[in-house]
Amino acid sequence: MRLDVFVDTWRFVAGSVHLAFRGGRIYYAWLGLLSVLVISGVTAYMDQLDHGMIVTNMRDQVSWAFYIGNFTFLVGVAAAAVMLVIPAYIYNWKPIKEIAIFGELLAISAIIMSLLFVAVDIGRPDRAWHLLPFIGSLNVPQSLLAWDVLVLNGYLVLNVMIVWHFLYRGYHHRPYRIGFVVPLLLLSIPAAVSIHTVTAFVYNGMAARPFWNASILAPKFLASAFCSGPAILLILFQILSRTTRIRIKDEAIHKIAELMAYAMFINLFLFGAEIFKEYYSDTAHLVHTQYLYSGLHGHKSLVPFAWTSLICSLVAFALFLNPATRKRMFTLNLGCLLIYTGVYIEKGLALVIPGMTPDTLGEIYDYVPTLTELRIGAGIFAIGFIVFSMLCKVAIPIIQDTHMKTQAGDQSKPGN
Repeated sequence: MRLDVFVDTWRFVAGSVHLAFRGGRIYYAWLGLLSVLVISGVTAYMDQLDHGMIVTNMRDQVSWAFYIGNFTFLVGVAAAAVMLVIPAYIYNWKPIKEIAIFGELLAISAIIMSLLFVAVDIGRPDRAWHLLPFIGSLNVPQSLLAWDVLVLNGYLVLNVMIVWHFLYRGYHHRPYRIGFVVPLLLLSIPAAVSIHTVTAFVYNGMAARPFWNASILAPKFLASAFCSGPAILLILFQILSRTTRIRIKDEAIHKIAELMAYAMFINLFLFGAEIFKEYYSDTAHLVHTQYLYSGLHGHKSLVPFAWTSLICSLVAFALFLNPATRKRMFTLNLGCLLIYTGVYIEKGLALVIPGMTPDTLGEIYDYVPTLTELRIGAGIFAIGFIVFSMLCKVAIPIIQDTHMKTQAGDQSKPGN
């Protein structure tokens, strides 16, 4: 490495650390709250390591539960960055191009959280090295789990490279290299699709689990991801507009909301197609759907969650379908909260638990996460929020400085 490159890299890293820890009382209070949740999660995980998975409510009947549900949801959030990349870099639409980097920051945070949920779900974490490429035994191409490891870590590396390049060049007041970063951004589009498709295939490939054994599972995963991920981004954009000098154009928010409406329609249509198949065919496999939506043999613990998810998704779709309500901030935010709730339940309790209930012997085990699982989950989400908050603290000043210089250059051109 040349000396000047080393010096520039060191300046960027040191400057980024300084920016990440610089803030007012509210920022430090936010980091303090998240740190408390992280400490609580770590102590709960130490207890899980000490006593084993018995401290969770997962059993032989339900061996995937709260952790894997959150993992599935967060992979979808990470994939949703493509909703900003396509209009920004395929159609070169400037209002979204100016804020596309926040989609990459969210993708990095979501992938880190999703990988952590997989890590805590492993009963013997000391054996996780078997999943490492070139060191362990990935069993590619036979193992779908191996493909999931490769695409998730590959997508994380890809987004880190993109964000590093943008921020590194911006920190040193240099334009980004189009020939380097644009191909990476274009590659991130199929990569985003692949991470959720392979995750769906992990479920889909289990022939003994008929609830998941549907060919529409992968497109349904993608459609729901393109609802929930942008819903988070729309809320974040409004927070950034109020707390920083970054001004996000209303037309960008309205366009993202419009794209979400299309994704919601596809998600609900696929849901309807699957429900029709299950009830009209009326096979023995209908018991899993009945357990979810009407209960089975007196077991109705998931029924309120399933109907809450469906109602939230329908109301959100109605709000986003109408241009008047999706352009009004109150109804827009309400729709975002509803679709987030609907998809979170859909990708968690309403996906994982019915797939394993009743089990292959017909036994019904009503799973409820323990306090240990909830503490660990809250700690992982807190880590993700810390990562995203610090990345934003680094990115925002650089973006503001770059934007101001661009505006000054445009105003100095002849004819302005």
